[in-house]
Amino acid sequence: MTAPTAHQVLEDEIGFTAIRAQGAGGQNVNKVSSAIHLRYDISASSLPDAIKERLLALSDQRITNEGVVVIKAQTTRSQEQNRVESIERLQALVDSVATPPKPRKATKPTKSSQRKRLEVKATRGDVKKLRGRVSGSSD
Repeated sequence: MTAPTAHQVLEDEIGFTAIRAQGAGGQNVNKVSSAIHLRYDISASSLPDAIKERLLALSDQRITNEGVVVIKAQTTRSQEQNRVESIERLQALVDSVATPPKPRKATKPTKSSQRKRLEVKATRGDVKKLRGRVSGSSD
C-alpha cells in the first residue's frame, strides 16, 4: 500500500473474515472460503474526526448502528482478489465523504417570479372552478 494520506484507510485497522461465497460454482463453492467479509470500525479508526462524522451520518446499509462498515466481496474465486476489492470499496466509501459538502447559500425569489407564480396559481384555480357541475334552470 502507499503512504497514508489524510484519509487513507490503514490495513491494520481492517478486520477480514473468509466465508463461503454464495451462488453457482459447483463443488468449489462448498469447499473453499473465497468470499471476504471486511469489518472496519469507524470510531476506532485513525481517520480525521470530520470524515468519521460524515461517514457515520451516511444512510448506507453497509454501516451498522454501532458504526462498523461491513463489506462482503465475493465476485472472484480468488480470496486475495476479493480482499483487494473489499479494500478498494471501503476506500471509495471513505473518499466519497472526504470532501466536505458545499454550504448552501439561501436565496430569495425575485418580485417578478413571485408575481408570476401567484398569477399561474390563480389561472389554474379558475380552470378548476370551470370543471364543476353546470347548474342550469329546468323548464
